[in-house]
Amino acid sequence: MNRIEGQIEERGYWGSKAEFLLAVAGNVVGLGNVWRFPYLCYRNGGGAFLIPYLVFVVTCGVPLFLLETAMGQYTQEGPITCWHRLCPLAGGIGYAGQLILLYNCMYNIILAWALFYLIFSFNSQLPWASCDNTWNTDDCVNLAEQNLTLNQTTLIHSTPAAIEFWERRVLSLSGGIEEIGKINWEILLCLIAVWIICYFCIWKGVKSTGKVVYFTATFPYVMLLVLLIRGLTLPGALKGVVFYLYPEPARLSDPQVWMEAGTQIFFSYSVCFGSLIALGSYNQYYNNCYRDCLWLCLLNSATSLVAGFAVFSVLGFMANAQGIPIEEVAESGPGLAFIAYPQAVAMMPLPQLWAVCFFIMIILLGLDTQFVGMESIITSAMDMFPMVLRKAGRRETFLLLFCLSCFFGQLIMVTEGGMYVFQLFDNYACNGACILFLSVFESLAMGWIFGAERMFDIIEDMTRSRPNYIFMLCWKYLTPLVSLVSFVYSVVEYKPLTFNRWYVYPDWAYALGWLLALSSILLVPGWALGRMCAGKGSLKQRWRHLCIPDTNLPLTCKQRAKTTEVEDLVRSNTN
Repeated sequence: MNRIEGQIEERGYWGSKAEFLLAVAGNVVGLGNVWRFPYLCYRNGGGAFLIPYLVFVVTCGVPLFLLETAMGQYTQEGPITCWHRLCPLAGGIGYAGQLILLYNCMYNIILAWALFYLIFSFNSQLPWASCDNTWNTDDCVNLAEQNLTLNQTTLIHSTPAAIEFWERRVLSLSGGIEEIGKINWEILLCLIAVWIICYFCIWKGVKSTGKVVYFTATFPYVMLLVLLIRGLTLPGALKGVVFYLYPEPARLSDPQVWMEAGTQIFFSYSVCFGSLIALGSYNQYYNNCYRDCLWLCLLNSATSLVAGFAVFSVLGFMANAQGIPIEEVAESGPGLAFIAYPQAVAMMPLPQLWAVCFFIMIILLGLDTQFVGMESIITSAMDMFPMVLRKAGRRETFLLLFCLSCFFGQLIMVTEGGMYVFQLFDNYACNGACILFLSVFESLAMGWIFGAERMFDIIEDMTRSRPNYIFMLCWKYLTPLVSLVSFVYSVVEYKPLTFNRWYVYPDWAYALGWLLALSSILLVPGWALGRMCAGKGSLKQRWRHLCIPDTNLPLTCKQRAKTTEVEDLVRSNTN
């Protein structure tokens, strides 16, 4: 349809199957595959950790991945209006997932940090490999120096150059969240650049997103392959790989191991956020989403496993060069990306080359996850208000306002106390318990209220192949049960957030954290109660009305056949 002023534009579809596959791959294969999975694997029993990981893949990850992609493809709607059409009572799940995605936009600060490191990677000497800089203290020690002998006393009374660069140069870290301090203007400029890139990646909807992912979703694999080959050829690499996967079956009796495996699956597979619904909604109705989902899930888990070899081969080299145990260099999250790995790179020949490769990979892995999440939020808004937003120029303007709002809301994270705020959001607003809670109600709503059998018929009608019966068992029983047990355990085992193992947040910060966590959780029951109270008729009538799907949804072959039979029966009785 031509862009005529005042005319409603078509929603659009992916330009090709490849665009959809790459967009989903870019969304689910992110930073967690590189900086979280390998660390969890080594910390929770090595190869034995793969057992609870695979259990959660089968019972939660793949079933919910297929369910959400099929929901979007069937309804051709975003994550909020999709729920309104399939199960109005559960509409709060859509709002809650989008709220968590909105909180996830604060992860753009990670890309700003990575961009800052990338710029400094072109220096003749890596700044985190030297103690001769203005930000270094007298306690600084350069671990990249050849033949440096370390003992426990030296390590306790000194600070590695990589840590000083991270805390004193990049973060300009203050004494706590109470001391917000000044804005770091260099990081602010990097953050502006990241938001501009995100804006232009999705400003034309799937027309631009579908083209961008050809680069952002594939190039990280090139970088990962380069880093893997380089890592495996380093001295001490085998020691790191063995440490990464050496099985400790005794750890399987620890509930925490299972809890962390479940949390990793939900974040890694991007389920319950709504982004898969948004991506699936741009597919043609008869796309084989069943086959697509199985291959994408396999790709996601395989990437996590391979990334572990790339990371721990380098950490093994680093530990070998310093003559210390790997436990003392293994990190997770920002600690791996901005301290441990850069420190290891500084000890290699041609350190600038490997630093550039690593930070380009980090930026691209995070970038496509971020702009796909943003696309999900924009899709939701446009589907809710098509008469207002789906007109010429309206999408671009709305997206600009959204990016500006998120950017200004994120300014606090580029201050000296910004890291404390980031950790607060990361541990509460985007907490795994929130996703587990949504998983329970999503699977119950679709498995029991909408009907797992009906969903099976829909997938069969769209793909011309009937899913394995295990998916029905998961949607109705296994997924809600496993998610509920994990959610309860995570609440019971809650531990207050600390930073750097020494900083304890003030009480008001913990209260704010809980408010952020509850803001998404309470949307689910709150929406259901609100709709029940606002409805008309008896309580039973309201319940039934809110559990009935939209009558204008596409009919499957079985439904069309039944409708024809009824019409024929009525016609014959009339005659």
